[in-house]
Amino acid sequence: MAEIDKTPKQIVSQLNEYVIGQNAAKKAVSIALRNRYRRLQLSPEMQTDITPKNLLMIGPTGVGKTEIARRLAKIVDAPFVKVEASKFTEVGYVGRDVESMIRALVDVSVRMERKSQFKDVRVEAEKQADNRLVKLLVPAVKQNTNQKQNGVDFQNLMSMVEKMQRGETPEDLTSQPEEISDEVRDQRLSVSEQLKRGLLENKEVTIAMDDPQQTPGMNNMMGQMGIDLGESLGQMLPKKRIQRTMPVSEAREILVQEESDKLVNHGDLNHDAIKRAENTGIVFIDEIDKIIAKSQQNSGEVSREGVQRDILPIVEGSQINTKYGVINTDHILFIGSGAFQDSKPSDLIAELQGRFPIRVELNDLTKEDFVKILTEPNNALVKQYIALVGTDNIKLTFTIEAINKIAEIAYNVNHETENIGARRLHTILEKLLEDILYEGADMEMGDITITEHYVEEKIGDIAGNKDLSQYIL
Repeated sequence: MAEIDKTPKQIVSQLNEYVIGQNAAKKAVSIALRNRYRRLQLSPEMQTDITPKNLLMIGPTGVGKTEIARRLAKIVDAPFVKVEASKFTEVGYVGRDVESMIRALVDVSVRMERKSQFKDVRVEAEKQADNRLVKLLVPAVKQNTNQKQNGVDFQNLMSMVEKMQRGETPEDLTSQPEEISDEVRDQRLSVSEQLKRGLLENKEVTIAMDDPQQTPGMNNMMGQMGIDLGESLGQMLPKKRIQRTMPVSEAREILVQEESDKLVNHGDLNHDAIKRAENTGIVFIDEIDKIIAKSQQNSGEVSREGVQRDILPIVEGSQINTKYGVINTDHILFIGSGAFQDSKPSDLIAELQGRFPIRVELNDLTKEDFVKILTEPNNALVKQYIALVGTDNIKLTFTIEAINKIAEIAYNVNHETENIGARRLHTILEKLLEDILYEGADMEMGDITITEHYVEEKIGDIAGNKDLSQYIL
């Protein structure tokens, strides 16, 4: 389980690498994260009484609400899911039930825990994978045991089911004894040595693997209801296997995953994953303002308030059944988010308001913010486009005047049409660089400088025409 041992200042510093401005929101989420770490240092009795201080982020789209929450989860290596409140329906209506967001969080946590535990057993898994590769590269003659093939041996069938539940692959279950001649033994020793030295990484080998196109089907439906009947049936029946030919380096990774799956204790893995989700999980509920009932005139409006009432016990703390076990939501951190253009947080039902005690308002982005967004973050848009065009052997350069002009246009269009925050920059840059992105692959190597004049020429007229800008930019 990841420790949330970073100080609030360290968390904010790392958020600053990806999110411009919004210092109040960064400060609030960093404190909420640090408080989780503080709680885990207390006695079990005290831990039970301290609940997370859930946040409500208020601000227009595109100002960094989702990015702050997503980056926050990555910084502390915590399970994270983003859901849209408007997609949920009240119990009794057709649609997604609110408990599905907790099951999605557990799914993420299981994947994270599996990755962590697989890492711990990787050395042994690689040895087992290499042993299997040696046998695939130098096959031996199968013995004909003349075992009875007709009818069903119930005892053997049940034995196979037990072995499959332990993680053994179909090849392990059905493989016949091998006749290993001295020649085969010598060849395998030679191939094993070559594998260790990395001399066969590009050699092709054919392996049997689980079909990646298998659909979860009923198992997924059961999982959404917290029932593992589908999974239990899946364990009793062999998975569909396919043959694939690939380089040894790629085959090894697939075999390592299979061997790791055998080496870990799945009971412990699922238990640890649920504990990870309980203590460090983050659920980001976007568009929470969309489930505010503006009136009580029709059933749709009533259903919106019903969704709030369904969310309430989960945020308050309840037990949810999942296919991996029961999870308690008492200490999961919930971050609500919404623009609240046509409503206000006080329009939420009173009980739900009380479960989001920390309110943070995110500011509209200024022209100066747009300049910083274009240039400062590690994943800044200008850096992305320079790298993309660079794959065509073209060196793209932006003058500071051009960047200021782009920021100015983005700011003006946002305020003259719909305010979509930093997302406006994506649209403007795509239109600005359209010709270069189209012709770049056919151009000879060279340098291209984006100047203020070029920006004005390409999108200045469009930005100045309200009728055009609202459709194009």
